[in-house]
Amino acid sequence: THTHTHTHTQSPPDLHNLTLLYEEVLYTILYRLGKPEPNHVADDSELYEYVQKAFQMSPEEHHVLMQRVKRLENPIFCLKATVKQAKGILGKDVSGFSDPYCLLGIEARSQEHCSDSSSSQEHKKRMKAVVKDLIPEDQIHRTQVINQTLSPVWDETFILEFKDVANSSFHLDMWDSDVVESVRHKLGELTDLHGLKRIFKDARKDKGQDDFLGNLVLRLQDLHCRDDQWYILEPRTETYPNRGQCHLQFLLTHKKRSTSLSKTQPSYTVHRHLLQQMVSYEILQHQAGSISWDGELSKHASTILYLHAAQKDLSDFHQVMAQWLAYSKLYQVIEFNSSCLLHQITSIEYQWVQERLKPEQKSELAESFESLLAYGVSLLQKYRIIFPLSRPQSTERLQSLLRVLVQMCKMKAFRELCSLTPDLQQMVTKALKVQCHRDVSANASQWGRHFSSLSGTRICNLLSCFCWGIEANLMPFFPRDGPLALTDFYQLFKEAIPKWLQKTYSIALERTQRAIQVDQLVPLGELNKHSTSTVDLSTCYAQIVKTWQQLDWPDPEEAFMIMVKLVEDMCKIALMYCRLIKTRAEELSSNQRDEGNAANRLCIVVNNIEQLRLLILRLPLQLDWERLERRMGDAIDPEQIQHTLHNQLQGTVSCLDHEIRDVVQTLAAKVIAQAWHFLLRICSSLGLRSITPLMKFLESELQYLNVHLVQENFNSLLGLLWKHTLHVLTTATKQQGCSSRYYQKLQFALKNLEHCFHAEGCGLSKDTLHTEAFTALEKELLLRCATSRELIQKYFSNRLQQQLTTSSEKYGAVTIKALYRASEQKLRIEILNAVNLIPLDSNGSSDPFVQLTLEPRHEFPEVVARVTQCKKNDLHPLFDETFEFLVPPEKCQQEGACLLLTVFDYDTLGANDLEGEAFFPLCNVPGVNRNDDEVDAVMVPQTRLPLTHPKPTGDLILKLLEFRKGDKEAQAFVKLRRQRAKQSKELE
Repeated sequence: THTHTHTHTQSPPDLHNLTLLYEEVLYTILYRLGKPEPNHVADDSELYEYVQKAFQMSPEEHHVLMQRVKRLENPIFCLKATVKQAKGILGKDVSGFSDPYCLLGIEARSQEHCSDSSSSQEHKKRMKAVVKDLIPEDQIHRTQVINQTLSPVWDETFILEFKDVANSSFHLDMWDSDVVESVRHKLGELTDLHGLKRIFKDARKDKGQDDFLGNLVLRLQDLHCRDDQWYILEPRTETYPNRGQCHLQFLLTHKKRSTSLSKTQPSYTVHRHLLQQMVSYEILQHQAGSISWDGELSKHASTILYLHAAQKDLSDFHQVMAQWLAYSKLYQVIEFNSSCLLHQITSIEYQWVQERLKPEQKSELAESFESLLAYGVSLLQKYRIIFPLSRPQSTERLQSLLRVLVQMCKMKAFRELCSLTPDLQQMVTKALKVQCHRDVSANASQWGRHFSSLSGTRICNLLSCFCWGIEANLMPFFPRDGPLALTDFYQLFKEAIPKWLQKTYSIALERTQRAIQVDQLVPLGELNKHSTSTVDLSTCYAQIVKTWQQLDWPDPEEAFMIMVKLVEDMCKIALMYCRLIKTRAEELSSNQRDEGNAANRLCIVVNNIEQLRLLILRLPLQLDWERLERRMGDAIDPEQIQHTLHNQLQGTVSCLDHEIRDVVQTLAAKVIAQAWHFLLRICSSLGLRSITPLMKFLESELQYLNVHLVQENFNSLLGLLWKHTLHVLTTATKQQGCSSRYYQKLQFALKNLEHCFHAEGCGLSKDTLHTEAFTALEKELLLRCATSRELIQKYFSNRLQQQLTTSSEKYGAVTIKALYRASEQKLRIEILNAVNLIPLDSNGSSDPFVQLTLEPRHEFPEVVARVTQCKKNDLHPLFDETFEFLVPPEKCQQEGACLLLTVFDYDTLGANDLEGEAFFPLCNVPGVNRNDDEVDAVMVPQTRLPLTHPKPTGDLILKLLEFRKGDKEAQAFVKLRRQRAKQSKELE
C-alpha cells in the first residue's frame, strides 16, 4: 500500500487526450522499422495486446481506433546515417596517403527486379557497382574531402528517404580525390619505391580521375532501429582485398507523422506522456508492491518506448529528460523506490548542455526540480507517519529519498536553472524540527511539570531523544558534531514574538499620541530648543532598544526578522509623529492671531523633527547592527541587509529631511512676505538710504530665528531666504525702460544683502551665497548700471573674446600684419589676403573688398574708415595693401579697442553683402606697449583671423542699448549692428 500522504495530486488524462495518445502508440507499432533487438518483442500482435491493457481499451474501442490509424497518411521513412570515421584505408597518393571522401545513397529496387536478381552473379555485380552508376545524381550525398590521411574523421550526418524497407539498400563508396599536379610536385613528395610506381600508374590514367578506395552495401531490412558499428569496406578487384573499415551510425526514423499529437506537440512531450502512462501501468502491475519496484520496465513497454523515440528522432538527452519529468511527477502520486530517479539524475548530469533546451523546456525542468524538492521536504516534515521506525523498510526508504535530493541539488542543471539554490541541509533539518516541534508541543503540559526541577542540560537531553533514529539516517548525508539542534527550546516562545512586537508598537504609538496632545510647543529651557513630546518619544525608543538587548534572540535569521519589524515600527512612529506635531502647531496657532507665536511654534516643530532625526540615525549603533550582521554570517546576503535595514532607515531619514525643509520653507515664506514690502520701497524710492528699513527688518528676524532654531536648520532657512531674495531682485532687474539710477539702487541693495547674509562668516559661506543666480544677477546689474559708451566697449570686448575662441573658418579668413610706430603714433595695417570666402553672387563667386575701422567709434572719432580695392570674381583674393592710422598709444589700450575688419561682396545695385567680420585687439599690436623696443617691420608676424557672422538676436548689451531711446549714440550703434545682424547667416 502507498504510505505517502500526498500534497501533490495528478489528475488522470481525460478521455480525449488518452485517445490521441493511444493513436500515437498504434501508429508507432503499425509503421515499425528495423530488425527487432534481441531483448525486444518481435510480434506486433503482442504489442497491440499490451497497449490495449495499459490504456484500458476495450476490443471494440481498439478496433475503431486501429481502423482510424490505418486511414491516416503513411509517414515518410528515413534513414539517418552518420559517417563517423574510417581507418586502415589505402594510400593512393605519391605521399603514401589519400584524400578520402564518401558518396552515399539508397538504391530502391522494384519487386520484379528483386526476383530477377536471384542469381549470385548479378547480385555480386550490384554489390560492386559504384553509387553514381546505381542512384540518381540528385539522391547522392557527399562528405567533405579530408586531405592526406589514412584515418579520416568526418562525423557528418545525412537524412536519406526511402519508401520500401524490404527493397531498399544503403550504398556507400569511398574515393580518393585526385587533383591534377605537376610531375615535379609529385617527385617532391616521393618517399619510397611504391611512390614511384604510383607516379607511373597516375601517368597512364585520365587526369583528375578519382581513385576507388572501397564500398559498402547494406540491406535496410537487416538494420536495427539503431545501429552503431564498424563495417569492412569491400574491394571491386582482388588486387588489394584489405580496404579498411568505416564507422557508421544508423537510425531508422519518420518524417511527417500524421497523428494529431505529432502535429501539435513537441516530440519529447508526447514521449513523456506515453512513458508516464506505461510506467503507471507497470507500477500497478508489480506484484510485490509499488515500493519495491526498481524502475525496470517490461519487454513490451521497453520495445514501444524504444520504437517511439527512434521514430521521433529523440536524442538520448531528451529521452532521459522525458524519463526524469515522468518519473519525478509520478513519484509524487504513486510511491516507488526513489533510487529509480538516480539513473536519470546521473544521465542528465553527464550529458548536460544548457543550450540544448528551449526556454519552455528549461522552465519545465526547473519546475520539476523545485516540485520534487518541495515534495521531498514535505515528506520529511511528516517522517513519523511516512517513515515509521516500526517498519523494517523505513530506514532504507528515507535514505534513498535523501540520496535523491542530495544528488539533485548537486546537479549543474539544478544550479543553473533554479533561481534560488537552497541549503538542503538546512531545509531537511528544519523539516525534521517541524515534526519534533509538534511532538514537543503535544507534550507541553508534561514538559511543564519538569521545567522547575530540571536543569537546562537535562531538558536538552530529553528533547534530543525525540530524533535518535532520524539522526542516524542523516549522518551519511549531513555529518554533524552533535545531535539535532533541538536544544533551542526557546523556539517554544516563538509564537509569542509577533504578539509582543505588535503590543510594543501599540503602546509606543499611544504614548506618542498622548505626548503630542499635551505638548504646548514651548522650549524646555534656555538650553533646549525642542519641546516635551520629543522627550517622551526618546524614552519610548530607549525602552524598545533595551528590550531588544534583553531579548537577545539566539537564532540569527529570526533575530534579523525581529530587527526588521522593530525598525519598521520605529520608523512608522517617527513619520506619524511628524504629521501629528505639525497638526498640533496648526491647532495652537488657529486660536491666536499673533504671528510671532506662530513662527515660534514652527521653530519648535523644526527642532523637534531634527531631534527625532538624530534619534533615528543613532539606532544602528544602539541596536548593534554590526553584531547582528556578524552573527548571520552567510545566512543572509549582505545586499538583503542593506535593502531591508539600511535602506528603510535612510528612507525614513529622507522623509524627515523633507518635513524639515517643508516647515523651514513655511517660515521662509512668512519672512519673505514681509520683506517684499521693503524691497518694493527700495525700487520706488529715489535715495540709497531706502534700503535701511529692509536691513533692520532682516537683522531683527534673523536674530530671532537664530535664537529659536538649531544651527543646521537656521542655515537651511538662510539658504531659502537668500534664494527668495535673489528671485525678487532678479524680477525687479528684468523691468525695462528704467533709469540707470534705478539699477544702481538694486546693485547697492544686492551688495548690502550679501554682507548681511554672510554676517562676517557667521552666516552663509561665500560659496553658498555666490550661486549661479547671484552671479548672473550681479553681471546683469553691472551692465544695466553702465553708461552707453561703457556698454559699447563691453560689446567689443565680448566680440574680441569670441574671436579668440573661434577656430572654424566656415565663412573664410583674412590675413593681416599689424605694427604700431610709437615715435610717429601711427598704426600700420597691412591687408595681405582673404581665403575661402563664401560665394554670394549668382555666378558662384564674389567681388570682395575689406573695410577697416577702429572701434569703438567714440574712442576714435577722427579716424575714418578705409577700404581696399575690390577683387572681381575671386573667393581667395590677394590684396597686399597697407593703411596707416594716426592714433595715440593710450587709445589702443582702452577696453574693447580693436581693429574691425569687415569683408563685403561689392554689389553695383543695392547694398553690399556681408562676407564676414574679424576683430583684432589693438593692445596686442607690436609696438603699442611702451616697454617694447622699436619693432622691425620685416619681423612682424602674419595674423590669420577667421571671419565670423554676428548672431541675429539674443545679445543682452544690444537689447540694453536699444531701450535707451533718448541716447542717439546708443541708437546709432544698435542700428549699425542690427544691419549687420540682418545680413548674418548664423542661425538663432
